[in-house]
Amino acid sequence: MATSPGGGGGLGVSSLNFPGLGFDSGLEIKTRSVEQTLLPLVSQITTLINHKDKTKRSDKTLQAIQRVGQAVNLAVGRFVTVGEAIANENWDLKEEINIACLEAKQAGETIAELTDATSLNNTESDGQITIFTDKTGVIKAARLLLSSVTKVLLLADRIVIKQIITSRNKVLATMEQLESVRSFQEFVQIFSQFGNEMVEFAHLTGDRQNDLKDEKKKAEMAAARAVLEKCTMMLLTASKTCLRHPNCESARKNKGGVFHRMKLALEQVIEIVTDCRPNGENETSSISIYAGIKELKMTIEALRENLYFQSKENLSTMLKLILEHTEDFTDSAYTSHEHRERILELSNQIKIELQHLVSVWMQAQSKKTKNVMEDLEIAILKISQSMNEFKRELHSAATLLATDLLKHHADHAILKALKITGVEGNLEGLAEYTCKLSEQKEQLIEACRLLRHISGTEPLEITCMHAEETFQVTGQQIISAAETLTLHPSSKIAKENLDVFCEAWESQISDMSTLLREINDVFEGKRGEKRAYLSLPKPVKNNANLKPFKPTKLDSEEQAKIAKLGLKLRLLTSDIDCEIEKWKNQENEIVRHGQNMSSMAYSIYLFTRFICQEDIFQFAVSPNMPVSLVAERIRGEGLLKSTQDLIYQVEVFATEGLKLASVLQGFSKQLKDDDKLLLLLEINKLMPLCQQLQLTAKTPIQNKIYTKVDKCILKTRFVLATLAQLLPVCYKLMHKCKSENDCINSLQPWMESRWQTVTTKDGMDEKTVEAFAVKSLEHNIANLTFLESK
Repeated sequence: MATSPGGGGGLGVSSLNFPGLGFDSGLEIKTRSVEQTLLPLVSQITTLINHKDKTKRSDKTLQAIQRVGQAVNLAVGRFVTVGEAIANENWDLKEEINIACLEAKQAGETIAELTDATSLNNTESDGQITIFTDKTGVIKAARLLLSSVTKVLLLADRIVIKQIITSRNKVLATMEQLESVRSFQEFVQIFSQFGNEMVEFAHLTGDRQNDLKDEKKKAEMAAARAVLEKCTMMLLTASKTCLRHPNCESARKNKGGVFHRMKLALEQVIEIVTDCRPNGENETSSISIYAGIKELKMTIEALRENLYFQSKENLSTMLKLILEHTEDFTDSAYTSHEHRERILELSNQIKIELQHLVSVWMQAQSKKTKNVMEDLEIAILKISQSMNEFKRELHSAATLLATDLLKHHADHAILKALKITGVEGNLEGLAEYTCKLSEQKEQLIEACRLLRHISGTEPLEITCMHAEETFQVTGQQIISAAETLTLHPSSKIAKENLDVFCEAWESQISDMSTLLREINDVFEGKRGEKRAYLSLPKPVKNNANLKPFKPTKLDSEEQAKIAKLGLKLRLLTSDIDCEIEKWKNQENEIVRHGQNMSSMAYSIYLFTRFICQEDIFQFAVSPNMPVSLVAERIRGEGLLKSTQDLIYQVEVFATEGLKLASVLQGFSKQLKDDDKLLLLLEINKLMPLCQQLQLTAKTPIQNKIYTKVDKCILKTRFVLATLAQLLPVCYKLMHKCKSENDCINSLQPWMESRWQTVTTKDGMDEKTVEAFAVKSLEHNIANLTFLESK
């Protein structure tokens, strides 16, 4: 952990720096929650410091200054009270927190004294020190206040880090027990404890990930948590297989690989939250070609402003590094001959153009004539154009390879063959198909390596590296699991174990498809807000549901009913996601609304687990339950934490359903009579259900909260079930329409006006609709973290 309070605890990329005060604390703020908590204080102090120092001071001005000073002092007083309470609960940090709290309190009192209206009314001749006579004193007090408050926040943040480390240590200790267990009965008991500890760790790290400011660290945390989530399933089946076949070498190898990978992921999480690399290693910088090109272009373009800040050797070194990385493309057996030739051609062209640029640049340094400067500008433009073309060629080569591989392996034929050979005990078939899987693995690893070079952003680059590592490790584990099944063809647990590793492989293939789309979006400049609707909608002023709900404990029967409804939602979202995957055009409006509704329904499902966790917790991570549900329990990423959150989400879900209905009505106009009638029948089922759901969500609570929650979730399920029936119909009609009259190209006009046609029985107006809009996931998480910290 870093030596300063900020080093270990914070979350972002910027230091606390307020130029107006001539102040830079050197404390790095790494989390949104700390940053957002400081902003109101910074605003008030900045207002105070930047007041106009007029000779004539009206009573209104003096009173305003006094109000700000008092507000700062009162806020600091409340803050100090909370800080001291935290200190009393954490003895290891008590002294540091109390010292910072005392400094903050003294600074707040000083500011209150300097802005007191009675003192301000006195003249300087009275010798009274005020904000007008001692501006330096106020600035000094402001610096001390900001510094001490920041220290308290970052020390409190270290407590959160300590909780994550403690949770990790508990998980690690239980893993060591699981690794050495010898009986199934003992394994069941210890795994239940392990599952509970993993759920706690997942929640703590999930909150931390959402609070991080640094997008690169966010991506690293997401990758590590994804490993832990998937490996939890693998650990369960691999351990059971090893217990069932204790003398099987491949089973032991399979199990050992899972434990090793989980330990590495746990260590990575701690490195991220403590911002501390092992053995003092520095964080690795970007190694992608795109990053190198971006840096080289910026350096070259800066020559327009300053001819002397760089040396020609630096430019040559930067280009040399880029071309070394380009060998990943030119040396790859999977790069087409055409792409290889074109990449080499552009590489040589850029070398020549850089030499010419350096020559003109040297001339410009010796004689700065108009002609020479024009020649320099032309040289800069030419090499920039060549590098852009170079980027396009690399992007084309990498994405074409990835696309072809994803299409070729979409049927997972090798995995199916491995399962069959395993059940048959066919050792020859095993050798044949493990060889084919190894070849497929190498192809996918190579594709991920090339995608990393053209990913365009550091988070996507990290995702590519995670995918590369996942294919590498999972490929080997599938082979060992298949070998175990082949040696024990009648073993049900060995078959289940192989299924789990194959599912992990298929899941990573699906993730790679999503990754490819995101990389293309960045390249085309289309990357915007994420479409996921797991975030909360913005609360609406004057909404009947804004009245805070009293906490209510559900009885066992109510919890069981809610949990059952939640599981039905989960199954329906899976069906919908499968249907959506069939659509080639993922940007289609029907697909987008379907994805949004599925995501929102999934967040509601997570909420049902959240409110029922006390009673279902004990069997939610049982070794005897389906492994898919174990993974979902471990994931623990739900953002809906109260019935109020749920009702907001339900309202937005219903609104999204009405938007989809409007889109479908426009689409129906492009269809022939029979097809149009079929689609309108389905639309007429969807719209009333969405309107009823809206009405239910907006109706004030009369009796028990449970009744309203139950109705909201039940009606959400009805809407989702209708959507699951509707999407296949739309898919067939879309393809039929395309083949008959190519009407898809004419969808845009009715897309643009789709929302204007939505009407509801309760007369929802445009402003209400606007109010239910959902903000981006990142923005909501920041607000949630800030509100929770208060």
